[in-house]
Amino acid sequence: MKFSQSEPASAREPRANSNAAILDQLRRIQDSHSFCNSARSKEFLSYVVEHGLKGHEELLKERSIGIHLFQRNPDYITSDDPIVRVKAAEVRRRLAQYYAEEEEAPEVRIEIPVGSYVPKFHWKQPGLESPGPLASAPSAQDPSQSAPQPAQRPRYFRRWAVWLAPAIVCVGIAAIIFIRSPYRRASTLDRFWQPLFATKQPLLICVPSPVGYAVSSDLFRESPLAGSGAYSTVAKRNSTPLQLDPNTPLKWKEITPLPDFFVNRDDAYAAEELSSYFARNNRPAELRLGDDYTYEDLRSSPAILVGAYNNPWMGRVMSDLPIGFNESGEILWIEDRTKPGQVWRASTEGRRGTKDFALVVRMLNSKTGQFLVILSGVGMVGTKAAAALVSQEPDLQAALRGAPDGWERKNMELVIETDIVEKSPSPPRVVAMRVW
Repeated sequence: MKFSQSEPASAREPRANSNAAILDQLRRIQDSHSFCNSARSKEFLSYVVEHGLKGHEELLKERSIGIHLFQRNPDYITSDDPIVRVKAAEVRRRLAQYYAEEEEAPEVRIEIPVGSYVPKFHWKQPGLESPGPLASAPSAQDPSQSAPQPAQRPRYFRRWAVWLAPAIVCVGIAAIIFIRSPYRRASTLDRFWQPLFATKQPLLICVPSPVGYAVSSDLFRESPLAGSGAYSTVAKRNSTPLQLDPNTPLKWKEITPLPDFFVNRDDAYAAEELSSYFARNNRPAELRLGDDYTYEDLRSSPAILVGAYNNPWMGRVMSDLPIGFNESGEILWIEDRTKPGQVWRASTEGRRGTKDFALVVRMLNSKTGQFLVILSGVGMVGTKAAAALVSQEPDLQAALRGAPDGWERKNMELVIETDIVEKSPSPPRVVAMRVW
């Protein structure tokens, strides 16, 4: 069993039924409001706590958790599939929310430290509720201690009090003036997110999980690179794109669909950017992957939908907006439906291109009755740029500099443009805005 090194030695002594107390706390956490509606978060917490109690630290590595809990292949690339890091960040936020809502400190507190998946257990220490040194018993040899003596105040106490009282009054008056000053205004980020922060419900960050496809290993033997050793191991096949003659015939039995298996890299970065911003502002948020949310969820909580073309809910909520997405074959773009011919197309080379566009939407969704934010690029880099825009004060302040008065109380759409620099977005520029 692992205990926090910050605890005194007495806290690390064997305790009767300590494992049972930890498992009881685990059940309480899982039944709480913070965890009750996320099966994956419960599974993750159970996995790390139970293996932590058994001392199985080899099973608490990122790859091991991905394999055993999320059914990833043993040689999957953790840098391309951050599902474990994303879920761990969500569980840490849920734990923080759970303990913040508890009125009384539990006997044992469960923590998953940042940068590790090995849990720590912090025990409640007896006597901490009433701290302070105990008075010594009077000594028979010292009569002067037979009765309590009045506290002796330093002679200079009154002199300090004379100066301290006016200073406190001045500080209080200055604080009142500062608070009421018209120059102290909410930040642009505060005003943008205020409609979603107004509810006590946690924000749902909905990240799509597009269907992927795995190919049979037989196809690698038909590649022109087969003799070069490029596909000689599973790890190489997973990291080296398959190259085939364009006329190579394929059979469906050689293709395996992988639903609910992948999270796009830029979508994951976008979710992490948002989660970090909400955590810094003490706003509860829940991460939902793939189809792990329903229409009822969107009716009960404000939500952020990440991605457009791989998110099944996007078409339902964007059909009536003045600016939206369109496609023809494999070509995707953003268009202004009120101005025929006004379109924004990204580079067709994806991350290797030079330009991408994205749509940022904040609106009251008439279909759910909840506020909704949509962040989606035409390409994948644009989605990451959109998330950065709504989580960084300088970028959003510059973007909304020309917004009409009262924009914070209205629906709005922003079309942003970003340059792609080494597969990452540059600071975005607003090229179109609609506020109503």
